[in-house]
Amino acid sequence: MDRLDQLFAFAKEIDKEKLIGRQTYLADGQRKENDAEHAWHLALMTILFSEYANEKIDVLKTVTMVLIHDIVEIDAGDTYAYDEEAKKTQKEREEKAAARIFGLLPEDQGSRLMGLWQEFEERKTPEARFARTIDNIQPIMLNHASDGKAWEEHEVCLDQILKRNERTAEGSRPLWDYAKEHFIRPSLEKGRIRRVPSE
Repeated sequence: MDRLDQLFAFAKEIDKEKLIGRQTYLADGQRKENDAEHAWHLALMTILFSEYANEKIDVLKTVTMVLIHDIVEIDAGDTYAYDEEAKKTQKEREEKAAARIFGLLPEDQGSRLMGLWQEFEERKTPEARFARTIDNIQPIMLNHASDGKAWEEHEVCLDQILKRNERTAEGSRPLWDYAKEHFIRPSLEKGRIRRVPSE
């Protein structure tokens, strides 16, 4: 298989990302977003909000990172943020998926994207930290915009959100502070987020 064959095979394969449903509703609350929509939204948010990163970042590298970070869910499926049982096997499922999917590419490109995917997962660079912040802030914003629809459906409580986001400020303290004040606090006050876990 020549290089162009490999590139087009990969391009065709990642079309499947459009079929992977997430638990977050669109802002209008009419339906849930898919992985491809999520990645597009993160890419634009990265460009728009990059000035609020705690550290200087390579924006193109970060955009690439958020565009590919959920490609593994083509094989591994979406793991809901608050599904503790599914999280137990998430790492293994996603690593296996990454090897197969990025393995479709020519070796140089496959290695580059695999490296960026691993960098995102490890959260050790300024780009990875900011990418993870945007990945966490976007669903909080949409959950608030849809009047807490998914939070109510899953009976999410404040402690779960805070635990999920205990490292979100590492990429951008201003964005996390904004999300707490403008998205989480009002939703908590309206009862869309539970103050304590349900019995």
